[in-house]
Amino acid sequence: MCGIFAYLNHLTPKSREEIIVLLVNGLKRLEYRGYDSAGIAFDGPDGKDIMIVKKEGKVVALEDELLSLKDQLDYEEIQNSHVGIAHTRWATHGVPSSVNSHPQRSDKEQVFCVVHNGIVTNYKEVKAFLERKGYYFESETDTEAIVKLVHHIYTQHPNLLFRELVEQAIQQLEGAFALCFKSKLFPDECVATRRGSPLLVGIKSDTRLATDHIPILYSKDSIDGESFSLTEHRYIRGDKMSIPIPLPRQESTSEFHPLGDKEEVEYFFASDASAIIEHTNQVIYLEDDDVAAVRDGRLTIHRMRMSTDDPHAREITTLKMEIQQIMKGNFSSFMQKEIFEQPESVVTTMRGRVNFENQTVVLGGIKDYIPEIKRCRRLMMIGCGTSFHSALATRQLLEELTELPVMVELASDFLDRYTPVFRDDVCFFLSQSGETADSLLALRYCKQRGALIVGVTNTVGSSISRESHCGIHINAGPEIGVASTKAYTSQFISLVMFGLVMSEDRISMQPRRNEIIRGLENIADQIREVLAADKKVMKLAECLYQKKSLLVMGRGYNYATCLEGALKIKELTYLHSEGILAGELKHGPLALIDRQMPIIMILTRDPVYKKCTNALQQVTAREGRPIVICEKDDVDTKHLAWQTIDVPHTVDCLQGLLTVIPMQLLSYHIAVMRGCNVDCPRNLAKSVTVE
Repeated sequence: MCGIFAYLNHLTPKSREEIIVLLVNGLKRLEYRGYDSAGIAFDGPDGKDIMIVKKEGKVVALEDELLSLKDQLDYEEIQNSHVGIAHTRWATHGVPSSVNSHPQRSDKEQVFCVVHNGIVTNYKEVKAFLERKGYYFESETDTEAIVKLVHHIYTQHPNLLFRELVEQAIQQLEGAFALCFKSKLFPDECVATRRGSPLLVGIKSDTRLATDHIPILYSKDSIDGESFSLTEHRYIRGDKMSIPIPLPRQESTSEFHPLGDKEEVEYFFASDASAIIEHTNQVIYLEDDDVAAVRDGRLTIHRMRMSTDDPHAREITTLKMEIQQIMKGNFSSFMQKEIFEQPESVVTTMRGRVNFENQTVVLGGIKDYIPEIKRCRRLMMIGCGTSFHSALATRQLLEELTELPVMVELASDFLDRYTPVFRDDVCFFLSQSGETADSLLALRYCKQRGALIVGVTNTVGSSISRESHCGIHINAGPEIGVASTKAYTSQFISLVMFGLVMSEDRISMQPRRNEIIRGLENIADQIREVLAADKKVMKLAECLYQKKSLLVMGRGYNYATCLEGALKIKELTYLHSEGILAGELKHGPLALIDRQMPIIMILTRDPVYKKCTNALQQVTAREGRPIVICEKDDVDTKHLAWQTIDVPHTVDCLQGLLTVIPMQLLSYHIAVMRGCNVDCPRNLAKSVTVE
């Protein structure tokens, strides 16, 4: 959640206006993550002081504020080297306000400033320590404690390098964070670090990069020549805080710089790749406790301690994303664009994996682990929100094809219960961003207990994809809208493909497998057919957008669609919505049914068709006026319905891929009619990187 964007130009002349525009545009690329305020920090006209401009509300409000200051900021001044940091904040500690916005400063002179994603769980102890040292806090944020701690360390040890100050500070912090620092004491230097929150570095140079790996530098801490133990030297001990003074590092050639005589280079620090893809496709994904420092145009990556499983280098990867993929095109919003991209995204998910001629499926990311998975005790599917629903949508099929018990768990609840996990369990972690905090913590919990970890994500280089033993990349393409659409259908298909792989050597399963593969072959055209009913769905939205509540009912393969459809309505329209298992209708929800209560029922020809028809009759017998999503030739159902939305017939286990599309369209149109921000719903974020 929140968004970090920072820019450093070394010997590449830029006007102040160019730098400010670049920072603001970087924030606009991160708007989809969810936020309530924004701010930037850059060098002022005198070149000595740091200017911090912050504004509650959207990035456009910050842009307007900067425009009003244009005459004071000397936009035309050229700066050969400069560091600017920017941030979009999603409130955790303190209400949305300009004071609580980032960047946060160390003092009134703004010697140090920082932008921060995540939560520091021990900030109260840090704050109490600093207050005893005479520091005054002007915000309610945990972030301010971080930057004041760096300042305090500097006052105690003014000879430390900028990077060393940050290293000592983060050793005192607990929780999850991504940090990017700027200081007027260290002009043209930038230091960034992460722990549990994503951060990457983009590199842009006119010359070919010197290496495709950046070796890591390690340091040994010492205090008076003795080894330093973090647990023995914490500020929590009253007013004392022992700061470890690092031994000098040996000379190393691992600093990054372009080849040849040219030293011009630009660096971009960001929470995700969408903010920097328009500038460069060469990036380094930082790992937990990495400290990346740029000094004199040279990039170095440092760690305080060496780990046995650390590769001792960070790879410079080339992004495959294109800027066109994250632009709206002819659509009014990213979400609308992503809904209509699903015929292509599902094909991309299957491309190179499903051979429709030979009826075979290959998942390269887990191929070597299939024998081990087949020997497991149970499959555990763990996720949050939409990812949880995609697991629920495929649970029945996976149980059928694998003949293994399949548990579907919400990551937060899974952790709260300290669920028993065994070495012969296989745990799937589903997350579009690959950075979801609850899922990541659950992953580490399961990994410590010896389970095989399989990541199912849409983001190469994400924390979940890196920390998993193996995985499936869903290949849905960039998804900017906070409410997930195409990532849901791609996750759905990815799990179906896994089931097909698991059953490939079972003769008794072959007719069922072949039926599903034929269904997958036609699914893209059938999704297009459903999308063609967009205008009809919009007319139904006109009947619903002024209502106060909405029930969505179904069972069997369509129960997950009910939950996902209700979630989309909640997310986008702020309308109360509830997904109900139709089998539970008589156990309470039936009391809600009357002529005024809007009801959507999902009913397709599957093993529970007759049971769903009974539920539909119970609703109509109580003057309910159900809108039914059903197959286009289902005449009997249409006689009972008030309104219908037609979907084509497909294999029962794939029907959820088609029935979810009308729910996505309906939530989109209701949100537009209610005047809601479709791409950035209030209080929500795309990547939930805090618990």
